[in-house]
Amino acid sequence: MGSGPAAGTVRARYLVYFQYVGTDFNGVAAVRGAQRAVGVQNYLEEAAERLKSVVPVKFVISSRTDAGVHALSNAAHLDVQRRSGQPPFSPEVLTQALNTHLKHPAIRVLQAFRVHSDFHARYAATSRTYLYRLATGCPRPDQLSVFERNRCWALRADYLDVAAMQEAAQHLLGTHDFSAFQSAGSPSTSSVRTLRRASVSPDPASPFVLPQESRRLRFWTLEFESQSFLYRQVRRMTAILVAVGLRTLTPTEVKVILESRDPLGRHQTRVAPAHGLFLKSVLYEGLRDLARNPSYAQQENQGPEGRETPGQPEDLRWETSDPKAGGLE
Repeated sequence: MGSGPAAGTVRARYLVYFQYVGTDFNGVAAVRGAQRAVGVQNYLEEAAERLKSVVPVKFVISSRTDAGVHALSNAAHLDVQRRSGQPPFSPEVLTQALNTHLKHPAIRVLQAFRVHSDFHARYAATSRTYLYRLATGCPRPDQLSVFERNRCWALRADYLDVAAMQEAAQHLLGTHDFSAFQSAGSPSTSSVRTLRRASVSPDPASPFVLPQESRRLRFWTLEFESQSFLYRQVRRMTAILVAVGLRTLTPTEVKVILESRDPLGRHQTRVAPAHGLFLKSVLYEGLRDLARNPSYAQQENQGPEGRETPGQPEDLRWETSDPKAGGLE
């Protein structure tokens, strides 16, 4: 985040959680220059200008998502440097201020925490979970509710062999070289990842589907958890598992594809559409309790009489065993 604070000023680092509907954005990352495309980060940093930080506020995003991909909860860290004599913003005030000045209705800041000055939202993440939504029984796009469009992959098929998909997903679990599921353009130096969870399950009937349509349409969710993912890894794994569900591939063939380490093979070039993908969560060691109990964060920053204790957040620090870990979808 650059040089240290100017003389007499106080710099505070925050971790913020935020969500967005990705339909209108060219991904989460900021788009610089005179291009018409805009990222979620552009709007966040525009809102942060109203904080009047001595140094412009830059969001360091934990998990980068592509155009059209949504997030139930992404994360970023940022530094706010206030003028001499002005105390740091409380996390609650920071959250409210950002939401007040956000100019796009599809973005919302969920929560903020004070963190140590060397905390890094990308490298310190210990878990990332993505979910992918499918709909079956939709031969034509106009047969899907307008409220579900751009929020799931609508399949023409009426049936998915979910048992076969679950069997195929088992081959992906564990530590492997996932080169076969990596798209070109990945900045990662290693294609080895550990997939902790891969599940396929039915969704309850969508509340946005009329009763007479719910007999035809069915919804499904695929979930994947890892510390980090390769570029478009989740969407490529999803496409392969859907192929298994449609019985154009077998579970055994998924294992063969994985072991081939070939991203250009006949089957593994398929990529599921971006609009069905959601970043569900980003977790940090030591922050799980804070995420469940926001009042704990406030207590951590207060002394015995409820006053904020200067420097107390400096005791909160998280580390990661993989300095190159990141989320790319």
